[in-house]
Amino acid sequence: MADVRGAGQGGDRQGAERREVVAAPRRNHRARRAVAAVMAAGHQITITPSQLHVEVTLDGEKLAASDRAVLLAETGYPARYYLPREDVRTELLRPTSHHTTCPFKGEASYWSAEVGGQAHENVVWSYETPIPQAEGITGLMCFYPDRVELTVDGERQPA
Repeated sequence: MADVRGAGQGGDRQGAERREVVAAPRRNHRARRAVAAVMAAGHQITITPSQLHVEVTLDGEKLAASDRAVLLAETGYPARYYLPREDVRTELLRPTSHHTTCPFKGEASYWSAEVGGQAHENVVWSYETPIPQAEGITGLMCFYPDRVELTVDGERQPA
């Protein structure tokens, strides 16, 4: 699709002769770069120790309980609770081969939870060696709140 620009108004012939066609994909491509640069420049991550009690359950089985959670707030994403591994029932978790990379945190490793004979794939992740700006979550574990029941100080958190 092209963007047609011209000096004439309406359908007059003189205006039509002075029009130029600007290819939309090229114009949009330049705009995307500018938007991405602005978004990256404004991107923030804040890592704060939390004094709140956090519990994670899945199919009625408690996977984690912690009074030492770390709250990670990131531009454009909901806040996440990262829990010390010692507060997670790691005997119910199995590492997977799934990995993702975040330019603001680093490479994440994933685990599946085995509860009641059922595997819940890639339900928890951790940044084992995050980039320096995210070192406050090194080795901590975070659960997808839409795949588990996450309770903070007795209040169930929205998925």
